[in-house]
Amino acid sequence: MYDFANSAYTTVVITAVFGAYFVGAVAGNAPWATFAWTAALSVSYAAILVTGPLVGAWADAHAAKKKLLLLSTVGCVAFTAALALVAPGAVALALVLLAVSNYFFGTGENVIAAFLPELADSQAMGRVSGWGWAFGYLGGLTALGICLAYITAAKGQPASHFVPVAMLITAAFFALAAAPTFVFLRERALPQASVDSPWRRTAQTIRQANKYADLRRFLLCIVFYQAGITTVIALAAIYAEQAMKFTTPQTITLILVVNITAAAGAFGFGYLQDRIGHVRALALTLVGWIVMVLIAGFSQSASSFWVAANLAGLCMGSSQAAGRAVVGYLAPPARLAEFFGLWGLAVKAASIFGPLTYGLVTWIFAGNHRLGIFATGLYFILGLALLAGIDVERGRRAALAQ
Repeated sequence: MYDFANSAYTTVVITAVFGAYFVGAVAGNAPWATFAWTAALSVSYAAILVTGPLVGAWADAHAAKKKLLLLSTVGCVAFTAALALVAPGAVALALVLLAVSNYFFGTGENVIAAFLPELADSQAMGRVSGWGWAFGYLGGLTALGICLAYITAAKGQPASHFVPVAMLITAAFFALAAAPTFVFLRERALPQASVDSPWRRTAQTIRQANKYADLRRFLLCIVFYQAGITTVIALAAIYAEQAMKFTTPQTITLILVVNITAAAGAFGFGYLQDRIGHVRALALTLVGWIVMVLIAGFSQSASSFWVAANLAGLCMGSSQAAGRAVVGYLAPPARLAEFFGLWGLAVKAASIFGPLTYGLVTWIFAGNHRLGIFATGLYFILGLALLAGIDVERGRRAALAQ
């Protein structure tokens, strides 16, 4: 249910509505607008990158994952609601609220991921992770559908009228949909009173990285392919409106359909991953991402862009589900929150330079979003190259030995 709840934030705020609103209305289509958007996200991801492993280590030591999840949820809901205050021209306010709300979202994402190995055994992590991502996309679909219904009813009104209300809808949806998690989810971990401080524990994990060679290589792989995924999530609506000239309702409709495709991909690939193996399943999705970039970059019609977008949805659900499951499989069982903090570190590192690369390309080349999407494709190629040579069974044995 938490994946169902928090996906409202990424779908409405990051992907579909607020990003395009910021570039087109708040920043007035300024040449630097896309770069400013990606820079604000990068700042928040950098903060998560620094604090994620430390927060995770503290949660392991105090068996406090659920408490931290509640705090991060309250923070994200509050600052998402505050985005309703952003009017055209309020660039600084928009960027600050975006960065803070995204920080709380990313911190909660790290913490909820650490519950996965407590809820599924090693043979079922792929499909359980897939279920989570599938429900997440359905949650984003539901929240975005509610926003689209309101926007359609407000036909003829400027974006400055309906976007603030969409932010309030998103905040309320997140809060209500997340409530069952805090009622039913149990903290199964036990406090580890004898462990070192979070700072010392995290430093120890980094020093001992050679003991987890496959996990280390996979985290580096994540850094690259997740850079591409985060860029697509953060820039999808901006690309649709700036390069393909979609209207706001057309963009939201597209992303609604893509969320259905993504849910199907996450659900189906979860089972496929358990059947054919983690690495092989992930490699298939990365090839799909590369094909998507080529179609989108050369697309001149709405129909071909729809094909690219739905291929992105299919690959998005499957690759994210696969990545989270692999980390759960390779992490030492007694240090799950800490190692998912390292997973979050890799994802957030990718989230810094992935969108920032796109923003810089569009700024340097006078708003050329097609060059931006081609630059994004390079990250998927690098991720696919790094995926070779990873032996998940060897990595699992190393994790259990600790």
